Amino acid sequence: MTLSNPVSPSEPPSESSSESPTTGAVPGWPRRPGGIAYGGDYNPEQWPEQVWREDVELMGQAGVNLVSVGIFSWALLEPAEGQYDFDWLDRVLELLHQGGVAVDLATPTAAPPAWLVRRYPEVRPQTREGVVLGPGARNGFCPSSPAYAEAATRITEQLAKRYAGHPAVVMWHVHNEYGGHVPACYCERSAAAFRRWLADRYGDLAGLNRAWGTAFWGQRYGEWEEIEPPRAAPTTVNPAQQLDFLRFSNDAYLACFIRERDLLRGHAPGIPITTNFMATACKNIDYWRWAAEVDVVANDHYLQAEQPENHIELSMTADLTRSLAGGRPWMLMEHSTSAVNWQPRNIAKRPGELRRNSLAHFGRGADSVMFFQWRAGASGAEKFHSAMVPHGGTDTRIWREVVELGADLRALAEVRGSEVAAQAAVLWDWQSWWALELEGRPSVDVGFRQLMLDWYEQLWRAGLTVDFAPPDSPRLDDYPLVVVPNLYLLTEPAAANLARYVERGGTLVVSFFSGIVDADERIHLGGYPGALRELLGVWVPEFRPLRAGETVRLRAADGPPGAPLTGDVWAEEVQLHGAEAIWSYEDGPAAGAPAVTRHPVGDGAAWYVSTRLRGPELATVLARAYADAGVPVSPPPAGVELVRRVGEQDSYLVAINHSDRDATVAGQGHELLTGADCAGQLFLPAGQVRVVREAAEPRRS
Repeated sequence: MTLSNPVSPSEPPSESSSESPTTGAVPGWPRRPGGIAYGGDYNPEQWPEQVWREDVELMGQAGVNLVSVGIFSWALLEPAEGQYDFDWLDRVLELLHQGGVAVDLATPTAAPPAWLVRRYPEVRPQTREGVVLGPGARNGFCPSSPAYAEAATRITEQLAKRYAGHPAVVMWHVHNEYGGHVPACYCERSAAAFRRWLADRYGDLAGLNRAWGTAFWGQRYGEWEEIEPPRAAPTTVNPAQQLDFLRFSNDAYLACFIRERDLLRGHAPGIPITTNFMATACKNIDYWRWAAEVDVVANDHYLQAEQPENHIELSMTADLTRSLAGGRPWMLMEHSTSAVNWQPRNIAKRPGELRRNSLAHFGRGADSVMFFQWRAGASGAEKFHSAMVPHGGTDTRIWREVVELGADLRALAEVRGSEVAAQAAVLWDWQSWWALELEGRPSVDVGFRQLMLDWYEQLWRAGLTVDFAPPDSPRLDDYPLVVVPNLYLLTEPAAANLARYVERGGTLVVSFFSGIVDADERIHLGGYPGALRELLGVWVPEFRPLRAGETVRLRAADGPPGAPLTGDVWAEEVQLHGAEAIWSYEDGPAAGAPAVTRHPVGDGAAWYVSTRLRGPELATVLARAYADAGVPVSPPPAGVELVRRVGEQDSYLVAINHSDRDATVAGQGHELLTGADCAGQLFLPAGQVRVVREAAEPRRS
């Protein structure tokens, strides 16, 4: 059924928020709901219509006030090319609106319909090995395909025209998890687009040949048409070419988002637009670039279920997402009520874990808590993925916890809009991640994400809340301590930014194999650590990577002997050029050489850690850096997470006990979830969460 005119829903129910719709070309947070947004992906098309009314009634019971609709509905909205059926979506939006549930309306372009793939087979993506991927899943498209672009534009425009004025629609949700399943397409259309991208980047072939170092292995290019994507080859493809192709692929997906975003904005300039990130999980998307293009940063997060302390990785992801949002509130767009369906072993969440996970994101700046999905599917690839309404219905623990969480979020509504107070920064760079993990590196045991988590874990255990930042951030002076778990790729301007930070009084801690190459994957010559040599005050003529399972011992160079530290994976022949040795190698291939150094520069100091330290070993080194930076550290009880959100008048202590033992922490004020007051001591039962309103200085500008 094709309808030509937008629907005219009946008047909305009274709203708790008195905010007026946002206007202007770049809107901010959605005008509704007024408190913490709560809900998830809603897929009514998977259910008979008689279920829809029950869904809306249950949403009311659970306190749901926002749902994402239409994410994978392209084949239903456009069952044949140019033929549209919005009748069912009209009815769904009307029901939600009458039930007081706001809508994050999606463009369905992550799920190209079967007719599109059959009629235009060139939309299918191709792997590096030349395999053309078939339909039957999702995200099966080439981002450089003109046929895909035309079809995606057409369905987006139809939605924009029809629902731009719909009172239920408070946000647009473009696509779904860009780059999540197809990091890059290597087809001929992508090859042609890659060549155009390279011409824009370098201007001429001489510039490209210089940047790529094509004198090596006789790779010089004489015509643009000679350049192909870095497809599977007899051996390692030029790393600079691979790095540029990753940049191109990121930009190709970003162009898809911007195309839909601008079309939506043209029809509904007052409605904010987002797409869901996967901040620490998606390697191939440079979210620093993307964050500047969305109105509201939104993220999907799923626990690594088999990891015993996976709540630490959750916190890292939440901190990174908040940092992408520039410290402003952000949206948790998806997480799970219990088990997912796609990990090797899909572990169900324990009682209370749903609440702890949700409020941990909230504590680190999320002003929405949303799940995939509302009702557990009865068929399809995700039928064993948990949901707010499980297969067992409402007589289940999960449903009861969903209802309880809705009540919690209503009690926490006053916290909305407050910001998180951080004491340190961690540098994170996606393009350095790409370059670090290409072939031909000194050790396959050096992985970006694991290094980040190792270092973040120790900051978390010390009770420090951190922001993340790119290496060229102008805001580093806001932090007395900046930590660099790895920056293999570092440009000269970014290195100069770090030097300015230290000279002005900052304390910088840098881990091994950082500062090695520039943006063209070219070595910073003169010895390691390349662009950071002068700042760190060390010179390394040779890396000394370790064998699998091999370890090295480090002895303190000053003070009482103490127990040695143990490192693995990596060692270096460090020579001092202004720095002082704090720990030295006692054994191993660099025996006798400095291992951990400190270099006073201007009013600050730069530390260097030349081996991989983890756990308590790394904590020992970082404790010296905390003291050097003047950062007060008061570790909470084991398993306890403490973080503060700071508002205009009040601050809020979010305390989460992930352990199975009761704990007590310092706290004074009114506890919002229980209604109790605490005077100096906050009792935190095992597995529980408390949020205390404290008097505080107004938040910083």
